[in-house]
Amino acid sequence: MDNLGNSQSPRSSGKGRHATSFRQDVKDPIYTTEERDVWNYPQNGPTSERLDWTRLLLLTFIGCCVVVIWLFGNLSAYLNADAAEAGDLEVVSASYNLVKNTVAIPSAIPSSSGVLGCFQVHQPVLFPSGVVDTTITSEGSENTTTIASTETASSCEVLLMEHSFGFSYGIPFVGSYSPPNCKFNRVVMNFTVTSRGRQFDRLALMYFNDTEVWRTSTAEPTVNGIRWEYVKDMTEYLYFWNSPQTLIFDLGNLINDIYTGPFNTTLTATFFTSQETADSASLIIPISARKGSANSASVFMVPGDNATNIVSIPRNANRAIFSISACGQAAEEFWWGNVLQSNINTFVPVDGTLYGYSPFREVQVLVDGQLAGVQWPFPVIFTGGVVPGLWRPIVGIDAFDLREHEIDITPWLPILCDGKEHSFEIRVVGIVDDGKTSGTLTQTVGSSWYVTGKIFIWQDSVSSITTGRQPTVLLPAPVISLSQRLTQNSTGANETLEYTTDVTRQLSISSLLTTQAGTRLVTWTQSLSVKNYGKYTDFGAVQLNNQITTGLDQSTGGTYYKSSYSYPLYANTTYLVQPSGNFTIDATLTFGLDLTTQGSPVFPAGLQPFAYIPSSASLVSGFSGTNLHTTQSGSAHYFGSPSAGTSSGFGSTSQDFVFKGVGVNGQTSDVELYYRSVEAVNGTVTRDKESLVGKEVGNYGIAVESVPKVQPLQGYFSPKEAIGRGPGQPEQVLIQPGQG
Repeated sequence: MDNLGNSQSPRSSGKGRHATSFRQDVKDPIYTTEERDVWNYPQNGPTSERLDWTRLLLLTFIGCCVVVIWLFGNLSAYLNADAAEAGDLEVVSASYNLVKNTVAIPSAIPSSSGVLGCFQVHQPVLFPSGVVDTTITSEGSENTTTIASTETASSCEVLLMEHSFGFSYGIPFVGSYSPPNCKFNRVVMNFTVTSRGRQFDRLALMYFNDTEVWRTSTAEPTVNGIRWEYVKDMTEYLYFWNSPQTLIFDLGNLINDIYTGPFNTTLTATFFTSQETADSASLIIPISARKGSANSASVFMVPGDNATNIVSIPRNANRAIFSISACGQAAEEFWWGNVLQSNINTFVPVDGTLYGYSPFREVQVLVDGQLAGVQWPFPVIFTGGVVPGLWRPIVGIDAFDLREHEIDITPWLPILCDGKEHSFEIRVVGIVDDGKTSGTLTQTVGSSWYVTGKIFIWQDSVSSITTGRQPTVLLPAPVISLSQRLTQNSTGANETLEYTTDVTRQLSISSLLTTQAGTRLVTWTQSLSVKNYGKYTDFGAVQLNNQITTGLDQSTGGTYYKSSYSYPLYANTTYLVQPSGNFTIDATLTFGLDLTTQGSPVFPAGLQPFAYIPSSASLVSGFSGTNLHTTQSGSAHYFGSPSAGTSSGFGSTSQDFVFKGVGVNGQTSDVELYYRSVEAVNGTVTRDKESLVGKEVGNYGIAVESVPKVQPLQGYFSPKEAIGRGPGQPEQVLIQPGQG
């Protein structure tokens, strides 16, 4: 139960279950020959009482010495240097309460207010005034501004929401939207948030009635306050924007004597007309818990909920795309670091029970019980994840805008357009292993995944009826290859665990489809592969994961669409608990996204702004699509003292982001349209270079030596709350269940 008296899922390890400390003794190739060996070590060692406590105590003693030296060196020097600015230090004592305001808070905005400006790096968005982006000014402040002016289009703006989410678990904002009195064929949103105090990061979902239209998350506030803006093209939802809607915005938050930070939000939509018209869907059908009529959120929480809707599809549909919005929370937030199910009790004396069902997850879409397509999720890391110091002020890839996945279900239209009702279901599956080298997909995972879907439909004239042949489904079982190796010390205690997870999948669905445009063979294909190498050492105190997911989705025969993607991820995490109860977490992390989209996706590919910039306008028509390539790398340290009620740490993160127009079959070259390279140390941006179509639009930098050596961080009560293993309790989740 939470403090509101509601039953809710525990938030297993908060954001950042797998903090990372770089270890030279841990090898981390995705797969070496040795790692591919089939190991037959016993998986159940002697009882926990036989653990080598001597080695653990020695490790603890060494860690204490390191922490004491660091504290008296860096922290004391920093406090002395900035005593005038910090004033008297406040220490709040409680048996479980950690506070962040033990030292002055460095800011990415060097202003008297000390407000930290947070941002997600992304390609610019087209507004009536021109090309808009969140960037860093010459003074070092974060600012959402027009970086390339275009001929100003007539526009109108609507305030969708102005609301403070304080004690808001189960109490979403509910408002009424009416279309503005102006002509428009494009819609963009601006979401602006401020917060001050102490608060965890929170997940937020925006709905029109029963349909989720955007999923975002918050940054973690500081005692001096934070602020961020996110701008987003929402033109794909013209179906909703053209008529009155009930807007439901669910941002579950908690305010009490511990968590003091509300999220003060403003959401606006700008409507305008551009020369480029969007081929938006004529109908959007939600696949959700459908609680909008009760002014409630409509998210499914699986595996607890049956995420199924029974709906009928218009008989004149000529194209249908199913989009998935899904992310794991609690025991599933860092699914990519989970262990094989047979290994979950390997380090019970140190780590407790580990999260299982393997580091593989597949989100499935089923039509009338038959698999129609899958999503292998991108590993979103929220702003408290893998040590909070990594994400100030640069947030993780997609943390402010969780990307949806498209599955073309057009080949199913010959049976869906029969005038009858059909079932659509979303499932999330993992792997149950045999303790050796084999595994099968399981219909359950940990708690929980938050999922919704929707069907975008394009239609022929009212009198037209779509017909065709029943789909031909080629769906071989996924190929699953596993390995695991357990080593024990002289007392028989489990000391190290290595495991690998290899999965590949192919699927093809095709049918002859007859619409108003004629008869054609339409086909949806997917080809996916994932490799994950995991290693625990030091009786579970150190964890490493190295993963790479690749995929190719393609629609042919009808509206062409092709998406190729790659998600590399490396995370190395170490925690150390001292006899006093103080603990440290160290982290090294590198992850990225490479996404190439061609043809006609449902969601904007990002080319729209560049059609209005003179230096790129003539090139846009020659592109077959876009390529987004970005990588984040960082390292961080966290120190928490529950008995003293203090926490602090340091961290640095860099990100490179490249957005290109993709040439056509080698006839034209790829062209870099947008580039940004940014680095932050201890909450301060030290480097930010930005260019638009080869022209520099920003170049900011300060000396790293001028940045404070330490920063206060969100107070975790235990390693379990922070990284999902070790002593303590997991963090709670504050998302309103749809109870579907």
